[in-house]
Amino acid sequence: MRNIKLLLEYDGSRYDGWQKQPNVDKSITIQDKVEDVLCKMEDEKIELIGAARTEAGVHAYGQIANFKTNSTKKLYEIKHYLNRYLPRDIAVLEVWEVPERFHSCFNATSFTYQYKISLGEVASVFERKYNYYSFDALDVGAMKEAAKAFIGKHDFKSFSDNKRMKKSTEREIFELEVYGDVKEILITIKADDFWPHMARIIIGTLIEIGRGNVAPSKMESIITSLNRENAGPTAEARGLFLEDVSYL
Repeated sequence: MRNIKLLLEYDGSRYDGWQKQPNVDKSITIQDKVEDVLCKMEDEKIELIGAARTEAGVHAYGQIANFKTNSTKKLYEIKHYLNRYLPRDIAVLEVWEVPERFHSCFNATSFTYQYKISLGEVASVFERKYNYYSFDALDVGAMKEAAKAFIGKHDFKSFSDNKRMKKSTEREIFELEVYGDVKEILITIKADDFWPHMARIIIGTLIEIGRGNVAPSKMESIITSLNRENAGPTAEARGLFLEDVSYL
């Protein structure tokens, strides 16, 4: 049996996230759409494994997925078939054959997300699905200063919405960069792993700092408090993009 790896990009605006939800009526996910096409391609049951379980409304430039198949199709034939029958808001950019033991999620060593914030007097009608619009001017310098506290391995329980989360809330953030101008701010965050809403809560906290509602010097105490109530709100999903998944 062959193991096929995909590089995908998608507009998450109309989807209920990456992962299929078998117990939820009328949910539409990226995984559902791609699996449906794969199953029709060779008339066999296909389980697609995604590297990152992006949330409802989150987009991707570089999602990685893999599936096992008995197909004898060439790689370019698989790519062309998928792009022919997938909706126009999902695209397969690359297709590879990989070793049988490759697992797109378990073998990943880091994930990089980017968040886009638009600024200005009037929100752009063309960017509304892909940028978060801030009516307030944001202090990029203060956000940069606060971002330094996140670098390294910490317990990020303050940035989890799941009070009953049984898994370890310790993660390592490798990079957290904030850069921009009077029209747009970009926040890039790279870590060994993320749980649901983690990136968006971190970004929501940085936005509060940019607005002057929280001092940058408070960031370390927010992290060490392990208390979700001390962190900022969860940023809207529409500005978030999965940019890259890395492997050793």
